[in-house]
Amino acid sequence: MIAVRFRRGAPRPDLPCIVPLDAIAAAPRALAPALAAARFTGAARQVVDLPGTPRRLVVGLGTAPDALACEGAGAAAALAAGASEEVALAGAGLAAGQLAAVAAGIALGAWAFDRHRARDLPRRIRRLVVHCDSPDEAEAAFAHRAPGIGGCLLARDLVAEPANHLTTRRFAERLEALAEDGIEVTIHGRKWLERHGFGALLAVGGGAADPPRLAVLRWRGALPLPPVAFVGKGLVFDTGGISIKPATGMEAMRADMAGAAACAGAMLALARRRSPAPAVAVLAIAENATGAAAYRPGDVIRTASRRTVEVIDTDAEGRLVLADALHHAIAAFRPRAVIDLATLTGAIVTALGHHRAGIFGSDAALLASAAAAGEAVGEPLWPMPIGPTHREALDSDIADLRQCAPAGSGAWGGRFLPDACHAAAFLREFAGTTPWAHLDIAGVDSAEEAHALGPAGPTGFGARLLDRLVALRFEAEP
Repeated sequence: MIAVRFRRGAPRPDLPCIVPLDAIAAAPRALAPALAAARFTGAARQVVDLPGTPRRLVVGLGTAPDALACEGAGAAAALAAGASEEVALAGAGLAAGQLAAVAAGIALGAWAFDRHRARDLPRRIRRLVVHCDSPDEAEAAFAHRAPGIGGCLLARDLVAEPANHLTTRRFAERLEALAEDGIEVTIHGRKWLERHGFGALLAVGGGAADPPRLAVLRWRGALPLPPVAFVGKGLVFDTGGISIKPATGMEAMRADMAGAAACAGAMLALARRRSPAPAVAVLAIAENATGAAAYRPGDVIRTASRRTVEVIDTDAEGRLVLADALHHAIAAFRPRAVIDLATLTGAIVTALGHHRAGIFGSDAALLASAAAAGEAVGEPLWPMPIGPTHREALDSDIADLRQCAPAGSGAWGGRFLPDACHAAAFLREFAGTTPWAHLDIAGVDSAEEAHALGPAGPTGFGARLLDRLVALRFEAEP
């Protein structure tokens, strides 16, 4: 994350200066003619770049600048700043909370991933100096937001890594580094998984050179209560296995571990802000590859819960690894609630596009809290159903259930299979009676263009949502 400092006084004239203005306040007299000529209205995220000494980036906050609007303004200004390693933020007229939110948005918008560039590294914002009348108050407000920002950016960094650099082993090593922030990290390897019967995770990762792992991240908190559990799909690459994907667009499958990355980011946020709520994340890490040991359509596998599953499509692997991870999270930790995140189905993208993630679940209060958390941090959700027929479609003649409905089944020749609902119905079998929510984040884990809170690329969707959910619902004794 960029370095952020808070100071009194005027910004240095040699630094580009971000000037936030809402749609109601009058523009500074010196800037008013230029802003009028540029037809600046103060609309949310509107940016006018005024050259000169200093260069000023005037950004609109909208008519009712709440925290999310301020973050969006900061991100828009950061994206417009271009090749500037240090920028200033003029905070006159803003409350400490609003100023902290603008600074947080700048940190989100300034994110970039250039670890693997060997030359021609683009310049980007690395330092932000915030100028205001009450720097201590603004710095305290920013410190409250910084853990969530750090968790989101960790998730983005992990998702951006290509699969030859983020193998299952290296993913585990990156997670082990979270111990520096007080998170207990346990990595279970292939022998442990075999000994404890994690047949689904082993099957999905069986064709890859690097074996699967089950990572457990634990934050003890302070409350004498069971933890809230996060479960994440961590497919470092997904070829589709024997049911191989088309070549076009397959490079995007390095992001198939975005659910696990978001869970890791949320745990980092909880640890850095010293949340009193106990939490645990169980991350199923594997690579779905082809090979002599790869699992096949028609196989029957025994999961960690001892339920057997008939495999229909090896490209529906995410629900299999989540089944084992859900079982472990519930059996080992008896959590107050469990929330899983996964880039699970193309069907949810068909239903919701790239605007919202789908949310399914068994507990109305948990679903409502998750939706409220998503709205608060700009990671919106949309409720989706699990109907009786969605479960009936998973009945198997040779196993306890099958993993998905066969292609071509159902109405209209199977062209409109509700696979996201089928996947949720499948996962519900492994959640049991524990309050459970499932977030299908396919379609929102990455953005092809710059978005409201950052540049094109990984969004880190879910990390801040989970952190806010814990703050809303799990940081007090019932």
